[in-house]
Amino acid sequence: MKATGIVRRIDELGRIVVPKEIRRVLRIREGDPLEIFTDKDGEIVLKKYSPIGELSAFAQEYVDAIAASLGCGVCVCDRDQIIAVAGISKKDLLGKSLHRELEDAINDREAILARKGEKKFIRILGHGDNEYDGEIVQTIICEGDAIGAVILLSREGSRQIGESEVKAAAIAAKFLGKQMEG
Repeated sequence: MKATGIVRRIDELGRIVVPKEIRRVLRIREGDPLEIFTDKDGEIVLKKYSPIGELSAFAQEYVDAIAASLGCGVCVCDRDQIIAVAGISKKDLLGKSLHRELEDAINDREAILARKGEKKFIRILGHGDNEYDGEIVQTIICEGDAIGAVILLSREGSRQIGESEVKAAAIAAKFLGKQMEG
């Protein structure tokens, strides 16, 4: 583990402040859940917790079914990275960090249907540009919190995405949100 040189004391209530610099680098925002555990060496480990990440195997099966039915690329992400991909190259998206524009859309609970060149079109990944022509982004809501998104993508020359795909994304987001509540 890399030492940062920052030392903090535990207060009388057992709290410790995670320094702003570390929160910024790890993209930890106020209200984000952190998992706390110890490792075999007795170290305390703080890890960003992704509630939807718990459903990654289930989400993968779900996006496989949607991609096969609709014939377009489908992804599910938490608030930080893509956790399931189908219908397009997994190596290009799976596990990759989200672009700030997508993070903002999720936080704002924005539903997006856009084509490249339109003002509403947002980038999906944090690094590099993607070669997608159309996109649908539907926020996943669980117990009132925005926890991720269902994303449908089309490439130039492939099947255009429209209202039926918007409805499919909305159903998927609502279904995954309900799975998290159950």
